[in-house]
Amino acid sequence: MIRILLAEDMGMVRGALVALLGLEDDLEVVAQVERGDRILPTALEHRPDVAIIDIGLPGIDGLTAAALLAEELPSCRTLILTSLSRPGVLRRALDAKVAGFLPKDASPQELAEAIRRIAAGHRAIDLQLALAAWDGAESPLTKRELEVLRLTAAGDEAPEIAARLHLSTGTVRNYLTSVVTKLNARNRVDAVRIAHESGWLV
Repeated sequence: MIRILLAEDMGMVRGALVALLGLEDDLEVVAQVERGDRILPTALEHRPDVAIIDIGLPGIDGLTAAALLAEELPSCRTLILTSLSRPGVLRRALDAKVAGFLPKDASPQELAEAIRRIAAGHRAIDLQLALAAWDGAESPLTKRELEVLRLTAAGDEAPEIAARLHLSTGTVRNYLTSVVTKLNARNRVDAVRIAHESGWLV
């Protein structure tokens, strides 16, 4: 029996997935969470074989949670199930050491087979997403620049970002100027749009 943790914030989707997986003789959902910050503690409690994680979760996003899971409980392999098909998102997922990446419109049979492949130690990545990632451009931004831009996208101003990242306000403004220049953007808002559309921000 393959033990599964399911992380999905939409109750109807979560319920449908539990019902679908329950039709498979060798799959069992042992835990469900609706927040990203509940994934690691719940996984440590239930010790699932596979965690199915949506990206857009409250608390912390699914990819951050997947990276924490890979670090703290490597025996639990991760499958990202998402409606975000941009190349940069898949690149981030692979950096987070996920074993699988499927679109939410995959068939129930594709999902079940992906879970079995992952539990057996293999990867399961949707071909179209993989091809898109292969063709997609790498982010020119540093990790710190992405952090600053992600907080900017969330509506934080330079002084707030500086306080959160323990930087000076001037340094934050320098990072934002660098981001705008690297992305050939008109301004910060345009930089957020470009990064979001490229999948570099989740």
